Amino acid sequence: MADGQALEEVVRFTSDLIRIDTTNRGGGDCRERPAAEYAAEQLAGAGLTPTLLERTPGRTNVVARLEGTDPSADALLVHGHLDVVPAEAADWQRHPFSGDVSDGVVWGRGAVDMKNMDAMILAVLRSWARLGVRPRRDLVIAFTADEEASAEDGSGFLADQHADLFEGCTEGISESGAFTFHAGPGMELYPIGAGERGTGWLKLTARGRAGHGSKVNRANAVSRLAGAIARIAEHEWPVRLTPTVTAALKELAALYGIEEPVDAPHFDVDNLLDKLGRASSLVEPTVRNSANPTMLQAGYKINVIPGEAVAYVDGRYLPGGEQEFSDTLDRLTGPDVEWEFQHREAALQAPIGTPTYAKMRAAIEEFAPEGHVVPYCMAGGTDAKQFSRLGITGYGFSPLKLPEGFDYHALFHGVDERVPVEALHFGTKVLDRYLRTA
Repeated sequence: MADGQALEEVVRFTSDLIRIDTTNRGGGDCRERPAAEYAAEQLAGAGLTPTLLERTPGRTNVVARLEGTDPSADALLVHGHLDVVPAEAADWQRHPFSGDVSDGVVWGRGAVDMKNMDAMILAVLRSWARLGVRPRRDLVIAFTADEEASAEDGSGFLADQHADLFEGCTEGISESGAFTFHAGPGMELYPIGAGERGTGWLKLTARGRAGHGSKVNRANAVSRLAGAIARIAEHEWPVRLTPTVTAALKELAALYGIEEPVDAPHFDVDNLLDKLGRASSLVEPTVRNSANPTMLQAGYKINVIPGEAVAYVDGRYLPGGEQEFSDTLDRLTGPDVEWEFQHREAALQAPIGTPTYAKMRAAIEEFAPEGHVVPYCMAGGTDAKQFSRLGITGYGFSPLKLPEGFDYHALFHGVDERVPVEALHFGTKVLDRYLRTA
C-alpha cells in the first residue's frame, strides 16, 4: 500500500499544481510548461527519465516509462492533462489559483479536473521508488497539454508525432471515473468510464443578400441561420443504446430492484430513467446523440442586413452514431445553411468483461466495500480519444471517495472547484492497489 508520505505528498502536489496557472482559453492561449517541469521533477525523483515534448513553444507534454517485471505483458498508459479551463476570481470564495488547504479541502481550479489525478499518479510512483515496488506491466506515464481545447498541442501531437513512446500500450486510464456518486440513502455508486460520446463541434454558415434593414429581404442570412438553429435546438434525437449504456442500465435497475426488459425491442428507456432517481443522471446524457447551439456571430450595425451569419454548435454522438448525426444535421440545416466540423473526434467504447475492468472494480471494492461499481459512458470526451488512434482502449479511472452532498459533476468547470483531502488519500490508495495488480 502507498506509504504515509504518499498521502502527504498527494495533497501537496495537488496544491502546488493548482498554484501553477495553466488556464487554457483556446486558440493557443495557454502555457503548460511550468506545470510540466514540476511534474517532470517529481518523476525524476521517482527514478524515472521524463521527456518533455512541445509542438508549440510553452505547450509542454511529459512522457516517461516505468518498466514492469513481465516483459511479455502489454503496457498500460496512465495519463492526465495539465491545463485547466478559465476561472473568474470574483465569483469564487477563494482565489481559484490559491491551492489553499483549509478545513480538510484543497481549493482551486483543477482540483477535480484534473490536477488531483496528476498528483495521485506522482505520489504513487514516488512511493513505489521508496518501497522498491515495480508493476507487472510497463507503465507509460503521460501528462498532456491542451486537453481543454483541441488537444492538438497535447495528446493529438503525441499520438501523431511520438507514437514510439507508447509502444506496447493496449489500454489506458485517465479522468472521470471511479468517484463516489451518492444515488440515494445508503446507495454509493462508483462509475468506471467505459466509453465516450464522440465530439462534433460544428460551424454553421448562412449566406444571403446584404442590404438595408428597412427593406424587404427574402434572403436574410440571419433569418436563415436562426431557422436552422431553432430546428437543431428543438430536435428530439432518437434513443440509441450502446453496449456500455445497456450494461449500466441493467446493473442500475438490479441495484434498485427494478425489473425492466432492457434488451426488449420496445424497451422504454425514459420510463426506466424516471425510476432511477439521482442515478439517472449518469446515463441520461448518453442514450442519444445531442447538438446544442452555443455561439452566434452576425452583423455589425442594426440597420444593415449582413450577407453572412455564423453559429457554432456543440455536437456529441454515440459510438456507431456519427453517420446518423451527420445525416440529421444535413436535414436540420436545410439548403440555405452550410455546416462543417470545426473539431471532430471519434466516439469510444471499452469492454467491461475484461481482467482490466475486473481489477479496477476490485481495487475500489477493497477500500469502499459498501460501494457498487458500475460502468458508464461519458457524455463528453477526454484525451483517450486521441490515444485511441494508437489502438489504446481507454477507461475513466481517477478514484475519489466523496461525501454526501459533494456535487462532483457540478465542480467540473464550475465555481469553487475543490477536493477533500480524504478523497485524495482514498484515490491514492486505490490507484496504488490497481496499478500494482494491473
